[in-house]
Amino acid sequence: MKKLAQFGAGAALGLLTVVVLAQEPSSADDVVNRAKHVCAACHGEGGNSQVPVYPKLAGQQRMYTIEQLKLFRSQKRSESDQQAYMWGISALLDDSTIEGLADYFQAQPASPGKPADPRQSALGRRIFAEGIPARKIPACASCHGASGEGGSVFPRIAGQHATYTALQLNQFKTRLRPYAVVMAGVVKNMTREEMQAVAAYAQGL
Repeated sequence: MKKLAQFGAGAALGLLTVVVLAQEPSSADDVVNRAKHVCAACHGEGGNSQVPVYPKLAGQQRMYTIEQLKLFRSQKRSESDQQAYMWGISALLDDSTIEGLADYFQAQPASPGKPADPRQSALGRRIFAEGIPARKIPACASCHGASGEGGSVFPRIAGQHATYTALQLNQFKTRLRPYAVVMAGVVKNMTREEMQAVAAYAQGL
């Protein structure tokens, strides 16, 4: 029943996308403008999602957004909770629209994150800045930047919903995101508590 409901919701959103994108837009910019309003249904206006399971896209690195949309389009990102939505939507996006959306979201001001429990954040801050060398866990800052701003294909994680970040960290341990080789190596020695702490700290950045 749950899978049927997910399929129905995904099909409805996919139909909405078809309707929005198939209205003979007058230019490439018009296609992007219509597409970004469809994105807002889950990711919020300007990419500032208010729902913890949907990631914030505002301020996200352009190259990262392009890469992820193309992975969804080719069905190489296969998280079960994303398939019904992102596979259908991304299938309708050509390269120029994907690039236009990436430009748009990168230019949007990101809303501030919400600080989490101080003790949890303290552990997360330590791992983020220093890693855990004894267990070969590198510092998050080495790729994502000292302030979590990201760069190129390394995503901005500053202010991201802790719920979403923790979920992704857990999924890097599975085959649902097989192309995230770097992250698979990072999280393989992390405990669930440590992943949640990092996610909590990043949310407050």
